Amino acid sequence: MSTITESVDVDVDVTTAYNQWTQFESFPRFMEGVDEIRQVDDTHTHWKISVAGATREFDATITEQLPDERVAWRADDGPNHAGVVTFHRLDASKTRVTAQMDIDPEGFVENVADKLGILDRRVKGDMKRFKEFIENRGGTETGGWRGQVDRPGA
Repeated sequence: MSTITESVDVDVDVTTAYNQWTQFESFPRFMEGVDEIRQVDDTHTHWKISVAGATREFDATITEQLPDERVAWRADDGPNHAGVVTFHRLDASKTRVTAQMDIDPEGFVENVADKLGILDRRVKGDMKRFKEFIENRGGTETGGWRGQVDRPGA
């Protein structure tokens, strides 16, 4: 199991950053290797991804979602992974977005990508592209979901 952590400071308020992150279907616009995400319902998504020439599909469950604070998920099948993205208000117009993911690469290709640091670089690039995506929109999100998903057992 590998843990990847990456942060980026975006020049938008915390609500705008959070709202954009909840628009999972827009992820292919800034995440390398994410071909498609379909929002099934408030807590379930279906992903199509490409890693080092291998294509994978899997379902994921949002396990916690607190507006302007955090979104956590876990894969239901496919590559074993889970993570959380947190949003920290730095000032009225600047937010730190931090992604932390635990990934257990599945298969030879993913294991090689992990060992060579390809997955780390991909996450770093995705966070940088998220910053560019939201800032180039003039600080306007494409939408937002303000619902709350309580952590299991909370």
